[in-house]
Amino acid sequence: MATLSLARAYQLSFDARPHSTLAVTGGCLNALGDFVAQVSSNVVCLGREEHEKRQPYDYVRTMRFFAFGVMISPMMGRWNTFLEHRFPLRSTLASGGKGKVSFKALSKRVAADQLMMAPVGLGLFLGSMGMMEGRSRRQISEKFRDLYPTAILANWKVWPAAQFVNFRFMPLPYRVPFSQTCGVFWTLYLSILNAKEDDKQDTRTAMRRTIDS
Repeated sequence: MATLSLARAYQLSFDARPHSTLAVTGGCLNALGDFVAQVSSNVVCLGREEHEKRQPYDYVRTMRFFAFGVMISPMMGRWNTFLEHRFPLRSTLASGGKGKVSFKALSKRVAADQLMMAPVGLGLFLGSMGMMEGRSRRQISEKFRDLYPTAILANWKVWPAAQFVNFRFMPLPYRVPFSQTCGVFWTLYLSILNAKEDDKQDTRTAMRRTIDS
C-alpha cells in the first residue's frame, strides 16, 4: 500500500509540476548514490591498516551531487519526451489501435541515448563537479583527460541493457526516476572515481606548492 501511495503521489506531482518533480527526485537519488559511496568507502577502511583512517562524512560533497541531479533531471525528462515522439515504438493501426512494439525503433532510442545523451551527460557531470569544487580550468581539463575515457567506456558496458528495459516497459513519467534508481550504483561509481581524481589533483597541487616554495 505504501508503494502504491508513493507512486500515486509521484504521478500527481508529475502531472502538475513535471520539471520540478523530476528535479527533486533526481537530486535525492543522486545524493543517495554519493551517500552509499561514502559509507562504502568507510566500511572498506575498517578492514585496512590503521594508517588508513576513516574519513568524516562530507555533506558538502553530497550536496554537490544533489545539485547536479536537480540540474540534469529536467533535461533528461525533455530528452525522453523527444525520444518518445521521434522514435514511436508502436504504429497506429487503421482501426485506431496500436501495433506491435518495433524492435528497430527501440534500438534507435537506445542508440541515440547512448551516442548522444550519455557523452553529453558525462561531460556535464565532470565539468559541473569541477566548478562546484572550485577547481581551476587546468584541473577540470585534467579531470576530463583522466576520467572521461574510462567512464564513458564503463557507461557503454552497463547502460544499454538498462535503457532497453526502461524504454520498453516504463511509462514516460517514470523513465528518469527508473534510470536514476538504477543509477544509484552508477553514481556510486562516479563518486568514487571523482573522489580519487580529487585526491590526485590535491596531491599534485601540494607538490607544486612545495617545489615553488
